[in-house]
Amino acid sequence: LIFASGFDVHLAHSATYETTGRGGLTLSEHWSDGMRSLHGTYTAGFPNLFIIGLNQGANLISNVTHNLTEAGTTIAAVVAHALDVGATEVEVTAEAEAAWIAGFEGSTRGFMGNPDCTPGYYNNEGAEPTEAQRLNACGYPDGPVEYFKLLERWRSDGRFDGLEFRSPAAPSPSEPAPG
Repeated sequence: LIFASGFDVHLAHSATYETTGRGGLTLSEHWSDGMRSLHGTYTAGFPNLFIIGLNQGANLISNVTHNLTEAGTTIAAVVAHALDVGATEVEVTAEAEAAWIAGFEGSTRGFMGNPDCTPGYYNNEGAEPTEAQRLNACGYPDGPVEYFKLLERWRSDGRFDGLEFRSPAAPSPSEPAPG
């Protein structure tokens, strides 16, 4: 199942549905202090949720299509691996998510709201960004080229560090098989 919202600026009021993960936690609750992810794509507590966007990734706004292509290629590799190992769930570990976020500490590199620009929507009218705003609008601290190289290495080695691939538990002998 694929949901696509198109190319819209990150407006909170444009959200028309809420994504709910394990234990009833909503994505809005999980991200109340800023976006939390691995590679800007995987979020702990939300199995099989793959996010395609710019934030916490390359954040290369000069070529959005390149961002989308790299994300799609990487997600396809993850899904192919899940199918190969018989997994029905893919989820980032909380530790991998926290480690990715730690890499953004204090960084404003790739921040969409460049403070040097004329005050406007993208830079919060020139105000200093909050931690949540920074996490919601920053790119990989080493820049887009290094981000794309990181993704290539990560998907090519086949380990998919930071992700867990889970399979359904087999029914016990006393339980009837589903179906």
